[in-house]
Amino acid sequence: MKKALLSKLWEAFISVVPVAGIVLFVSFTPLAPLTWLERTVFLACALLLAAGIGLFNLGADLAMSPMGRHVGEGLTKSRRIGVLVCVCFFLGVLITVAEPDLSVLAGQVKAVINPWLLIFTVGVGVGLFLVLAIVRMVTKTDLTALLLFFYMLLFAFSSLLISGGAQSFLPLSFDSGGVTTGPITVPFIMALGLGIAQTLGGRDAGENSFGLIALCSIGPVLAVLILSILSGGGDISWPLPDYSIGSGFSPAFWGLLGDTAWDVAKSLFLMAGFFLFLQFTVLRLPGRKLLQIGSGLVFAFAGLVIFLVAVSVGFMPIGFHLGRSITAVSGELMLGFAFVLGMVVVLAEPAVHVLNQQVEEVTGGTVTKRQMIVALSLGVGASIGLSILRLMIGFSLLYYLIPGYLLSLGLSFFVPKIYTAIAFDSGGVASGPLTSSFILPMAIGACVTLRGESAVLDFAFGVVALVAMTPLITIQSLGFRAILSRRAKAEAKMQKILSADDAQIIYFDYREAD
Repeated sequence: MKKALLSKLWEAFISVVPVAGIVLFVSFTPLAPLTWLERTVFLACALLLAAGIGLFNLGADLAMSPMGRHVGEGLTKSRRIGVLVCVCFFLGVLITVAEPDLSVLAGQVKAVINPWLLIFTVGVGVGLFLVLAIVRMVTKTDLTALLLFFYMLLFAFSSLLISGGAQSFLPLSFDSGGVTTGPITVPFIMALGLGIAQTLGGRDAGENSFGLIALCSIGPVLAVLILSILSGGGDISWPLPDYSIGSGFSPAFWGLLGDTAWDVAKSLFLMAGFFLFLQFTVLRLPGRKLLQIGSGLVFAFAGLVIFLVAVSVGFMPIGFHLGRSITAVSGELMLGFAFVLGMVVVLAEPAVHVLNQQVEEVTGGTVTKRQMIVALSLGVGASIGLSILRLMIGFSLLYYLIPGYLLSLGLSFFVPKIYTAIAFDSGGVASGPLTSSFILPMAIGACVTLRGESAVLDFAFGVVALVAMTPLITIQSLGFRAILSRRAKAEAKMQKILSADDAQIIYFDYREAD
């Protein structure tokens, strides 16, 4: 256990160093200078962030993934599909309520929409689409066909939203899908899918274990779009939150720590309670397994609390300051900075490491962790850069989303299906809590400088949606490149055979000598 913990902490520390290094470097330049207090707080929060990621990753290995796998295997072996469907719906709602980055997003838009209404709406969307994802696995329905249908449905509802005069809710709706699949949701749902796929068996069991995150990312977008259409828009005034850094261990800090610990405890308690109910009714796991899961939940609790406090205290205010200050110097410079920062910030997302590990295991090393990291880094960097470009020019988010998703869905017809499933899962995973609590405030700061506070809902929000979209293209491009490389090698071998010199061919004469 100690060796595993040290390994996770070291891996998390290496992941956070690039982000912290870039921010500290910029803080010593005229672009976005920081006071010594701000630098100290940010550096301390960066160390806490690494500790939180390391503890959570260990907790995910010990608790989240085993819980999901055992639930998937146990319910599937029972052959009671109705029970499996009902349980998956309630699990979808519960893990969404437990998702910390959804709470971060809901807290930043509470002046526009009731946070609990938003969380409940998103939870219902996740629950329904988790059921759909499980039914797809059982019936072996093609994932690409489902994705094509539902994304066309999303764009149809987006058109209705715009025609109804509530277009300011469009970026928030798509952001809701991105933040839902975070550090609690991803390990559990991916392990749930893996447990069901392995129990069902079949030639494509590994491939079928992916795709749950992809569908669960669609449900919240559709649910919030419908809610926005039914509400008729409402009051869309959005006051700027307080992004100042406090000094020391003030009462506000202890209040934040207490509230965060309570929220995480409630979230994990809901999951643990539901799992215990299944344990006594269906699973019947041995005590040793339960002890391991219990210890993992303790690590996950400590890691999430430390992580969320660190991003709230140090990363959210610094992100806003960077966006506002660098954009005031030069919008073009902010564009380049956003691209570079986006490439490294994905390394610090907790759920990304869980996804990469499972992808390498399920594909048997065909898709390596290194390939995934490169593809995700390029995709997230491009998405954040494109978000800043949209701020500078000023146009609808749909100008990105429609061509981007059409390209993604088009690629799905030309690449191996496992690349499509991994790509659409990766989109939801890349847009984790660090995106909503560091990159989004940075985009808000840039928007306040360029367009004022009144334009934030229209132009700053939507960055999470783009972070969720671009990995779909980059990872499927890996699959397309693999196909072209394989075809080129096959053609080269055939050409070598066809162009062989006849003089090099040895003829054997089997006639008997006289």
